[in-house]
Order: sequence, then C-alpha cells, then structure tokens
Amino acid sequence: MFNSKHLSLRQKGGIWGLCILLLYTSPLSCFANFSQAKELIYKIKEGLPRGTFIGAIAVDLNLDFTVEPPFIFNLPQKKVSDQYVNLNNTTGELYTSATEIDRETLCPDNSGGRGCILSLDVFLLPQQYFQLIKVKIYIEDVNDNRPKFPVDEICISVPENTPINARYAVEHSAVDPDLGLHGVQTYWLVNDFGMFTLDVEENEGGELTPFLIVTEALDRETQAEYITDIIAEDGGTPPLLGAATLKIVITDVNDNCPRFTESQINVTLHGNTTKGAHLARLHAFDPDLGANAQISYAYSERVPRETRSLFHLDRITGVIKLAGKIDTGTNTFYKLTILANGPGCIPAVATVSVYIIKVVTGPPAVVPRYIASEKDGVVTIKESEPAFSPIAFFTVKNIDLNQRVDCHLEGTGPFRLVPYQLFKNEYLLETTEPLDYEKTQEYELIVVVRNHRDLVIKTFVKVQILDENDNAPMFQQSLVKLSLEENNSPNTFLTQLQASDPDSESRGDVIYLLGGDAPEIFVVDRVTGVLTVTSSLDREEKETYRFIVRAVDQGTPRRESIATVVLTVEDRNDNSPRFINKDFTFFVPENFPGYGEIGVLSVTDADAGENGWVALSILNGSDIFMIDTGRGALRAKTSLDREQQGTYQLWIEAIDGGEPALSSVTMVTVLLLDVNDNPPIVLFPQSNQSYMLVLPNTVPGTSITEVYAVDKDTGMNAVIAYSIIKRKGGEPGSFAIDSETGNITLKRELINRGLYSLLVKVSDHGQPEPLYSTVMVNFFVNETVSNESYIQSLLTREADIEVEERPWYVGQMTDGPERYELFPCQPVLIALSVTCLGLFFSVVTLTSYICCKRYKKQRKKRSEVEIPLKMKNDSMQVVNKRLRQISNI
Repeated sequence: MFNSKHLSLRQKGGIWGLCILLLYTSPLSCFANFSQAKELIYKIKEGLPRGTFIGAIAVDLNLDFTVEPPFIFNLPQKKVSDQYVNLNNTTGELYTSATEIDRETLCPDNSGGRGCILSLDVFLLPQQYFQLIKVKIYIEDVNDNRPKFPVDEICISVPENTPINARYAVEHSAVDPDLGLHGVQTYWLVNDFGMFTLDVEENEGGELTPFLIVTEALDRETQAEYITDIIAEDGGTPPLLGAATLKIVITDVNDNCPRFTESQINVTLHGNTTKGAHLARLHAFDPDLGANAQISYAYSERVPRETRSLFHLDRITGVIKLAGKIDTGTNTFYKLTILANGPGCIPAVATVSVYIIKVVTGPPAVVPRYIASEKDGVVTIKESEPAFSPIAFFTVKNIDLNQRVDCHLEGTGPFRLVPYQLFKNEYLLETTEPLDYEKTQEYELIVVVRNHRDLVIKTFVKVQILDENDNAPMFQQSLVKLSLEENNSPNTFLTQLQASDPDSESRGDVIYLLGGDAPEIFVVDRVTGVLTVTSSLDREEKETYRFIVRAVDQGTPRRESIATVVLTVEDRNDNSPRFINKDFTFFVPENFPGYGEIGVLSVTDADAGENGWVALSILNGSDIFMIDTGRGALRAKTSLDREQQGTYQLWIEAIDGGEPALSSVTMVTVLLLDVNDNPPIVLFPQSNQSYMLVLPNTVPGTSITEVYAVDKDTGMNAVIAYSIIKRKGGEPGSFAIDSETGNITLKRELINRGLYSLLVKVSDHGQPEPLYSTVMVNFFVNETVSNESYIQSLLTREADIEVEERPWYVGQMTDGPERYELFPCQPVLIALSVTCLGLFFSVVTLTSYICCKRYKKQRKKRSEVEIPLKMKNDSMQVVNKRLRQISNI
C-alpha cells in the first residue's frame, strides 16, 4: 500500500538546490521535471527475513517500461537506513536486506508511538526522465521483547498495623520496548499468600504502575516477611512474561508490651554472703523488634531507698546482686518489686522475696571453673557435642573437714552434676544426651550447695546451645505427582515446591535446583520453588516426565534433600485417525462369495483412550459393501460380476471417539479380476437353420463367408479360436476356417451339388477349462434354389455329421490322403434331379409361360428367404464391421 502526493514548497526548495548542483549536466531536465517528485509510503513488520518484498516503485508510479533508454533507479547516497533494504536498479523493486530490521534498535526513542520510519531518496534516471522519489517505510512493531524489571529483587516495607485495602506502589515497574498491545498490559503475583493482591493503575502518560493491596490483617510476630514473584505480562499472542522477586517486609510497630517469665521469685540469702553475690536474674520478654522491644528494669517507688542501695538491679540484664553488707539483726526479709518498662507500655511487675538466714559460721563457697566457652556467666556449647560432654567444674570450699555437704543441680534439661572421681567436694557438670538447638536454644541451671546447718548457696548457670547445620531441608512431599493437558501454553505454572529447614540463619535458607535428569524445558525458581514448563508438551511424543528437584541449604557443609516430580501429560484429541496408506486397491476375482473378506484397512490414531478409538464407515456404496467397524475388513454383501461392473471406488471414513471427533477419509478401489464364466456368443450366422447359396463353379480359394463371435470376458478368457469339428456332405477338406478370424474358404472344387453342413466350434482360451459354443454353417451348392421346402427339410433332418478337422489348438486342417464318404442321401438327390429334369422337358412346351412366371416368383421368394450368407464379399465385410461394433457396445 502506498500514498503519492506532490511535495510541499519546502521540499521543492530542496529539489531546487539539487537541480543547481546538476546544472552543468542537465539543467533543462532538472527544471522540467522537479514538479514530478513523488512520495511513496510502504509499511512492513520488523524482523522480516532477507529478500522479503516491500514494494515496486515503478509499478506504483505507473511508469512505462517500453521507453528507450530504459529507466534506472539509483540510491544517490548510502545512509544508515540503506543497510536495511536492497533496490533493484532495473525494476525499482525494494526488498529487505540481510540485516534484520529491529524497530527498537532503529528507533530507540520512539516510545511515544509516533511511528518508526526508514526514509530513502531514490533517483529516477537517465537525466531526461529524472525524478526524485521520496520513499518512507513505516516499521510496524511485533511482539519480540518480553517485559523486564529494572531490578531482580523488589523490596516493599509494610507496617504490621496497615489497614486492610491499603495500597503500596511497586515503584520498579517492568519495561517492554514493544508498543501498544505488545507492551506491558498487566501484573500478577505467583503466590499472594491469601494476604495480598495486585491492582494496576494507568497514569496520564499511559504507563502502568502495579499497586500492592493488603487484603488481610498483618502480624509481624506471626510472619515477618513474604517472598514471591511478581509477573509482568504483555498483550502479545502468545503473551511474553517477565518476572522479579517481590520481597514484602512487615515492619514492626509497638503492639506488644513486656511480660515477665516469672512474676514471683523467692531467694534465700545467708547473712554472711559476700558483697557482689548473684542473687537472682529477672527475665522479661517483648516479641516486638528493635526499639519497640527494648526493656529496662527498675525498682518500684514502693521499694525503700535503703533497700535499693543494698540490692543492685542491673537495668539492662535484670540481674540482682548484693551491693552491701547485710545486717541480720535489723531485718530478715526484703520484698523487691521490679518493673519491666517498654516504650509506650504499662510496666510489667515481678516480685522478688529475699529471705535472710542468720549464719553462725561462714557458709560454703562455690568456685566455678568452666570448660566450655563462657562469658558473663553464660556458657555456650555446640549442639553437635556428644553426650557426657563436660561443661564446668564446681569446687565447694569453706567447709570443715567433718562437715557434710549436699551439692545438687536444679533446673530442667539433659544435664547432671556428679562428684568427680575420687576428689572430695569436686563436682562435674556435664550433658547426659546430645543437644538439639531446634528443640531448645538455652537452659537455666542452678547449682545448689547445702551444709548440715541448712545453709544454702546457689550458683546460677545459663547454657546457650549454638546451632549447627545438622538438618537437611525437608520437602513437604517426597513424590510430587502432577498432571497437565498437552498443547499447553509456554511458561505454564505447574506447582510451587516447598521445603523447610529448622536450622537458623543462613543454615536454614533453602534454594531449589533441578536434578541432572530434568529436561531443559522445565524451570524452577531458586528462591520460591515455582516450577514451570517453558514449552508446549505433546503426549504423543512423551507421556510421562520424571525428574528430581533438589532443596539445598546455605550452611557449611551444605545439606540437601530431593523430591521426585512425576508429570503426566494428559491426552487431548489433537490427532486425526490415520490410514497406513493414502489409498487402497484390492484385486478380487469376480463371483467372489458374498460376505467374503476383500481386504483389511489398517488405521491408527496416536491419541489415547476414547480419543484413540476409531470407527470405520462407508460413505458411498454401502448397499453393496460393508466394513467391520473394529477390524476394518471390507466385504461385499453379494457376489460381484465383472461383466456388470469391473471397478468400484469407495470412500471410507475413519472417526475417532474424541470430543469433538476428528476424522479422515481414504479411497478404496476394488478391481474385479476376470473369471472365465462366459462362453463365446455367435453373432453370425444367426441360426443353425440359415444357409447360403454357393455356385458350383466357385473357384477354390474363394472366401465364402465368416463366422463372427464375441466373449464378454477379458484377456485370454476372451481370445476366440474357430475350428470345424464336424461336417456333412461334400468332399473331405472342401472347406477351411481361419482359427483367428473365423473366415471360411473353399479349398476344393465343388463336384456335387446339394447341401453342405459344417459344425463350427467357437472356443475361448480360458483357464482352467476353456468354454465354447457351436454353430451350424450350411451351404447349398447349386445354380439356383428351385425348391425351398426341400432345402428346409434337409436342414431340419437329423443325421450324423462326421468329423472334418482336428481341434483348433492343433492347427488348421489341410488336405490329406484320407477319404471321406459322400453324403448317404446322394443317390436320392440324383434320382430327384433326373425326375425333375424329365418333368421339366415334358411340359416345357406346354407351360412355358406358366414356368416363366413361376421362375420369377421363385427368385423373388428366394431373395427374401436367403440369409446374408449370399452377399458378396464387400457386403459381408460391411455386415461384419457392424456386428463387431454391436459386440463392442
């Protein structure tokens, strides 16, 4: 398609400048033709292969190619745009060149949809025809770019107290260099967790911005972040997708207040306890994060100032230590009210009751010595340590030699405190079984020493378990069974694999990888575990895919587990039944019995189940033929006769059991083979009672007549041979017949007058048994027919006919030495002839007139009675020709 119009004044000015440059060569031509400058506009799609036709400049300008000298089309200068097109200098046809046109590369700033244009200047030469032709080629966009996000991971922070239906813009929108419908059309989430949804808004400039909408109440303490994939989809067919990881971080708000793990603590303290002794440790917990979870400990205003000075409370750790000397004479009980303060919260309250025991002698002293790593009274031990791993030694001092001391361990957990071998007052703290960080992260133990006076010393020990990468990721299902209909669209979502690892930090981070046996068409997202198939599947090519997916953690050493994915491709009715041959031809002998098997039509359908069931039916000729629907055997309901119809053409349809059903058609040709079931039919002579008058003076070698017969069969079954098998009258070997043509020839001079009869056998060459017919050929040898009734009596008289010749297949009979007897009626004929002559001469004088009239009358009757055997040879040839035409019909 093109548009042509006259150039504007500004464009004509450009032509004037060009004409000035060309004045020294052809000034008059320039001034004469500048007004004929044309503009042609063509449209093509980007990405076309080399040699694609763009347009014909000469045809579009209606140029006359008969002029002399001929037109020449030329590109005056090689611009950047010229590398994309080839110009035929003779015809003016434009074609794409080897450089493929990419609209986004050619017009990188053409995002506003103004159109991408290749501009060419073409000179029409020689100079007497000169024209400047402006060619503009509009490059139309195709969907050859998929949307792409500017970053691989998009992070959005959402406060946990966000109201439902709150909207958050996803600032990193996807970019698609294609235009219009081929650009980004929508966004969607692979997994919305039932908490979010996406909405898309379009601004005044036509740009789409996805908005994350909160659909359910959030709680950071329940789940702190959500990780999924955001998908950008364009409007092409099929659509192209772009993906980025969307990380939704739930930020903390101060919606929880501190709570003490124990609100009532009792402490027994001896009066001689040294300054700095550890009395108790309070622990309050706030599930919030950061500044919202900061807890400070303080005494209530109800606690007297003197008591606060005696018992020091650490504001950060909550540890209470003895800060002065206890006066057992003044007070034996102290009640400490402790407040746990959080930002914006009502303080939590705990009470510590300190009971002072008067000491007559000094209390025992416990000296800990740590084997495991220890800092500020907190012991750390790896969860991989075996059972009975030592943690610390405790030595009990300040005991008299005869003083009995009870040292035991209080607290829960797999620990024990036992005397160390033979040393007195030495105790070993050790584990009793392997530790598991995933079950318990820390233990609080108390080493209690009691002497005989019930003086008690407590030493607090906190044991923290260090996590190690001792757990492999575990799939929710070790065998994932999936099903998908064939002919799916590319990048179809299959499932989201989920594996969990109870280890902490990076040791519990899981990535997903495909096993080495996975076909390349399957892709799994490393972070989300989303499994997709990138191409369309064909069940007939492969029905089941089985491969391994690995879940690998980020610990050292890395641990992994595997799950087996079994994808079953479900069948669709996308294959028509298929005959093994394009068409079928069956050869069947005629008279084949009815319902006999003519042949079998094999047909297959690559589909499965009901889609692969095939039923056969006859579209035409069902009144004669039938076909087994399942086996495909073709049968005739009745016996077939080739002479009635030699060829049958049937159209057979195969229909499968799918919905909708598919079908195919083939042509079956049934050719009937001839069987020798028809004997030859004698067309001439027409009757055994016919005869022919043969003159006695007929010269030997004269062709007297011809026997003509036809056979309805074909081939050798229709090849006819003629032979004389019996004779009556005349000399032996008087007549001969041509075995191929049936022509009867006189071989000997006819001596005797009267009736000669030949029994001619007409036989075919059929197998296994030739069929034949016979016909009687009669000759009446005389100058004239004087008595027809007499001749008829001779023809109807039954008498034996002697054998004249051998059969046709031996050869035609020739004259030989053998002698044949004369007709037995020959004496009778001679007597009758003498009588007739005597009578004739006796009355000739008396009845001459009457005899003449009678003679004329007899000739007239004879001409009516005689059959065509009396015709001349020329007339016989005409008759034979007509009879052959009749037999062919």
